[in-house]
Amino acid sequence: MTSPDGDFEEFYQACAQPLTIQLFAYTGSMAAAQDVVQEAFCRALTRWRKVSEYDDPAAWVRRVAWNLATSQWRRARTARRFLRRHRVEHAAEPSPDRVALARALATLPDRHRRAVILHYLADLPVSEIAAQEGVAEGTVKSWLHRGRAALAAQLTEKETNRA
Repeated sequence: MTSPDGDFEEFYQACAQPLTIQLFAYTGSMAAAQDVVQEAFCRALTRWRKVSEYDDPAAWVRRVAWNLATSQWRRARTARRFLRRHRVEHAAEPSPDRVALARALATLPDRHRRAVILHYLADLPVSEIAAQEGVAEGTVKSWLHRGRAALAAQLTEKETNRA
């Protein structure tokens, strides 16, 4: 006699690939098909005692997978409709200065970069940054000073190289 888990493993081995192929044909995405099939089998496993007693457990898993795929499709359709109704005009291309700033920020150590962004872009006061980062205000001031100095050096260097 085989264990209930052994039965499920055999069931999975026999049914997973054909069901994935069916759902791939339906969704047009192998990743989406694999996701819904895996979710359907996970649900079957948690109910395996009951599902294994059905006349056709594969039909139950197939129905669950198709329902999951249909739900995903409906959510995506709703999101597309929402986006169409609330379409924002495309933002202009970033200016060369903005690109240079982003590149310069990327070179800063993480803590300095976070401090500069939170202070100058999110308009957070030093005290809030200190609380968020779990450090003293003086530490944040030091990070801001070092971050500004490094940015100034990099951006000035880039300006010099462009001229």
